[in-house]
Amino acid sequence: MLEHFLHEFERPLGNPVLIFSVILLIILLSPILLRKLRIPGIVGLILSGVVIGPYGLNLIERSSAVDLFATIGLLYIMFIAGLELDLNEFRRQRNKSIVFGMLTFILPLSIGYPVCRHLLGFDMYSSLLIASMFSTHTLVSYPIVSRLGISKNQVVAITVGGTILTDTAVLIMLAVIMSSSQGSIEQDFWLQLGVSVLVFVLVMFLIIPRIASWFFKKFESEKHTHYIFVLAVVFFAAFLAEISGLEPIIGAFVSGLVLNRLIPHSSSLMNRIEFIGSSLFIPFFLISVGMLVDLRIIFKGVDALVVAGVLTAVALIGKWVAAFGTQVLFRYSSLQRQLIFGLSSAHAAATIAIILVGYKGGLVNESVLNGTVILILVTCVISSVITENAAKKIIIKTDTIPVIDSLRQMPEKLLMPVANPQNADKLFEFSSLIKDKASIRPVTVLSIVLNNREAEQNLIKAKSSLLFLEQQAAAIETGIRLIVTIDNNASGGIVRVAKEELADILILGWPQRAGVIDFIIGNKMESIIHNHFKTIFICHFSSPLMTHQRIVLAVPPLAEHEKGFQLWLDKTIQLSSELSLSMLCFCNKKTQGAIQHYMQNRNKANKIKFQTFDNWDHVLELAPHLKPDDILLLVSSRRGNVSYVNALDNLPFRMEKHFEAFSRIIIFPEQSHADYINEQYDDIDGTPLLRGVETLNRLGKEVGVIFKKTE
Repeated sequence: MLEHFLHEFERPLGNPVLIFSVILLIILLSPILLRKLRIPGIVGLILSGVVIGPYGLNLIERSSAVDLFATIGLLYIMFIAGLELDLNEFRRQRNKSIVFGMLTFILPLSIGYPVCRHLLGFDMYSSLLIASMFSTHTLVSYPIVSRLGISKNQVVAITVGGTILTDTAVLIMLAVIMSSSQGSIEQDFWLQLGVSVLVFVLVMFLIIPRIASWFFKKFESEKHTHYIFVLAVVFFAAFLAEISGLEPIIGAFVSGLVLNRLIPHSSSLMNRIEFIGSSLFIPFFLISVGMLVDLRIIFKGVDALVVAGVLTAVALIGKWVAAFGTQVLFRYSSLQRQLIFGLSSAHAAATIAIILVGYKGGLVNESVLNGTVILILVTCVISSVITENAAKKIIIKTDTIPVIDSLRQMPEKLLMPVANPQNADKLFEFSSLIKDKASIRPVTVLSIVLNNREAEQNLIKAKSSLLFLEQQAAAIETGIRLIVTIDNNASGGIVRVAKEELADILILGWPQRAGVIDFIIGNKMESIIHNHFKTIFICHFSSPLMTHQRIVLAVPPLAEHEKGFQLWLDKTIQLSSELSLSMLCFCNKKTQGAIQHYMQNRNKANKIKFQTFDNWDHVLELAPHLKPDDILLLVSSRRGNVSYVNALDNLPFRMEKHFEAFSRIIIFPEQSHADYINEQYDDIDGTPLLRGVETLNRLGKEVGVIFKKTE
């Protein structure tokens, strides 16, 4: 019995359950223990890999299972990098990404080649191979910027973009070097490479998005299948890149770009992707990197140490020079330069892949192989430390100048009344997307139960019908508060609770068609609009939010003079960023200037086009400009406000008639509530009279339409 027990712990461990237990224990304890020493958790995982690896205590050897999980982790890092990339910022900074990619490819190569050729004495092909290794880098420290919440920072966007450019160039260069060293490169080589890369691009950017959009629409309710589908796309893309002559990491990154728009950052699917990756796959990869390090080469003579020292120094110098050149060209701060250098200085997967190919092909010797492993360890440690320090300083520097909205001193609060629980999930998803990420206040979900004999039973039923929203909120890590209350009428209850909760934004589902009684005395929706003066969103989504392609925004003249202009515009921009959607805005020139001025002052990179539109008496003529996968967002106004036009009267029901198949949102901006001049007239309210006049106006319009049709 004892012998059998001891046999299980013989090195290297052979029991897969025990191996997995050791790995999980390291993932759990390593970051916790090293955090007290102020060492980044990533470094702790790499050092742990050194200790347990075949060149350390030899607890775990590199088996096919370890290699599989390590490969998944590397692909996961690249996939998340593409998924979290702010596409609007990336489009705006694409020229800078190209410049940085060229610098971080050319400069290390230019420095490394003469050093390898003349100082270390390698031949031309070996020197080119080793020098190309200096140009690669792996985003080992990317999880740090993701965890600290600055993954959408401008310099992060250009560094990630530059990573793909330089790694692609290096891997193509590797294929050329190996083919040249084995003989002359024929025309068929370039033809085959060009065709295969073209097929890869066409499949990834034309076919996969259509399949993904169809899948998310078809299986909208089966949330667990979404994650499996995403993983399938990632590994298919990696395989397709590999057979196209590219590295699998390129395919993983491209799959992240392709799915970026379909997976909002605040969605439950994104939360699952990040949770599983950060908890298991990525740590597994970092441990496997440490397992490559053979510290015994230190005792193998001076030559091995010299080669390792030179390779490490050249690798770091080349990346620092590239980061410095980027700083000078684009006038970045020293902290931004440090962040670029930190992210781009780590050498891991692509580096070891290149050297292993060269080693097996006879272009590099064992000293270079061992020196490269030491280079990986040193650069990963330096990259992690510099990235974390720079990221924290950037956060501190940014937080010292907070952007404070003078119109709102309290943390933002959203109220979402629910009449139909079947539509509540999309409405709540929309609420979580536009919610201020800095606000700690939960989204309040409200259900009004009419005060009748069945009120108590209906209270229980209403509360039970909304419990599924708590699960949805937990999945996307968004706070939620359920309120079920009794009132004599639904609209009055909504207005009352909105005032009690001090709600800044009211999010309503699309109203049902009005009956004859509603038409004469005023419907529930109008009652809410006229009695609640804060911002109101009235929403209908015909398909999942993630499957939309564009936001079509219609803004009436003088909307920029409304009190709630900045709030609704900020929420529209936030929705565009979360869903990675472009915007087409119909407005006049003055409103266009106000929107552009706001976006420039807030440094918003959203892609937006403007089209002049002044015919607001026929606002429904916008229909020909819409596509089936657009979200129509129309800014309205309450009667008496500066931007109100008659065409906005009774708009929800008219829009339902003309835009029934489209996703649509109507916004009623916050308006200033006029206080009475003298308190002695507080009991006099002209609202009923005003509503009576409005009702007569509506009746007059409808009668006029009937007579026109008769004529």
